Amino acid sequence: MTQLRIFIVEDDEVLAKTTEWRVRKLGYEFIGRAASGEEAPGMIATLLPDVILMDINLRGEMDGIAVADIVRRQFGIPVIFLTANMDKETISRAKGTNPKSYLVKPFDEKDLMAAIEMAAR
Repeated sequence: MTQLRIFIVEDDEVLAKTTEWRVRKLGYEFIGRAASGEEAPGMIATLLPDVILMDINLRGEMDGIAVADIVRRQFGIPVIFLTANMDKETISRAKGTNPKSYLVKPFDEKDLMAAIEMAAR
């Protein structure tokens, strides 16, 4: 059985490294990370991951919701939002991208594994 290939979009270095460590510990293949919304679409197009773990609040012009919308339209790759900000406006915008799941930071490995497995179905 091949490992699921996971890509992370996270601008916080510590959170990105922690998420990468969890992904690897759970037995998935970590294939890369984008630190901004602007760089994410090009990397995703090149790497074509099985699942994307996407922070909603990214520094720069493009937030995770904008990136997830591009991913949905161009690639159809499942997105799991990782966020600490879940106000009604953010949820409403995010729902339009048809994400597979939301994990509220901080999340545990069990929740991460469940979200990835459900997204990859």
